[in-house]
Amino acid sequence: MEIIPAIDLRHGACVRLFQGDYDKEEVFDKDPLAVAQRWQACGAAFIHVVDLDGAADGHLVNKPGILEVLSVPNVRVEVGGGIRTSADAGWLFEHDVERIILGTIAVEDPALVSQLVEAYKEAIVVSLDARDGYVTTRGWLVGTQVPVTDLCKSMRDAGVSRFVYTDVRRDGTLTEPNYEAFEALVRSTDAPVVAAGGIATLEHLRLLRDAGAAGAILGKAIYTGSVDLKEAISLYGG
Repeated sequence: MEIIPAIDLRHGACVRLFQGDYDKEEVFDKDPLAVAQRWQACGAAFIHVVDLDGAADGHLVNKPGILEVLSVPNVRVEVGGGIRTSADAGWLFEHDVERIILGTIAVEDPALVSQLVEAYKEAIVVSLDARDGYVTTRGWLVGTQVPVTDLCKSMRDAGVSRFVYTDVRRDGTLTEPNYEAFEALVRSTDAPVVAAGGIATLEHLRLLRDAGAAGAILGKAIYTGSVDLKEAISLYGG
């Protein structure tokens, strides 16, 4: 499975939030380029970038930080957070982003998702961000009554070929992933699903792999050192 280190950008810095709470932010590094170079040196083939300001504001905000990550050689980049127009999607692809990750518009503007899938095919990923089994939107600030599995099905019907699942209550907690919910989602779809949220040990990665994860996104665990990225890639990457 893919082992994908994360860079979450807020006000230009690399941060982690606790359960997606913007008031519970921890700044780990003010230099996105240095962090991207660090993850690349550990063997990362992909880097997962989230524009947290963009997710809250509804449009890309941290373009300079995204461009810094993109400047690192021999690593591919996927970006999510605030991508709600074809213009923002186009800007990312024009700057050689490999995949973009859509969240809010999967609920609020599914027709746009279909248009983007038609234009960019497998480069379009939908993020299923869940709190208690229901999708959250707008930077996890807004709850919905849309079950995660329902959104996954409708987006799969729209042609989306890849998903990311995040349990918001686990994200940034260094507890453990929500295996039960993740396995239920994997069983419900034929598309690859990447796991995020709560991963804190190599054993968590093993269990996710055994649960059918196509990949795992690592954030706080690799910033704090509870997971060694190079070791994780060596054991479970590929």
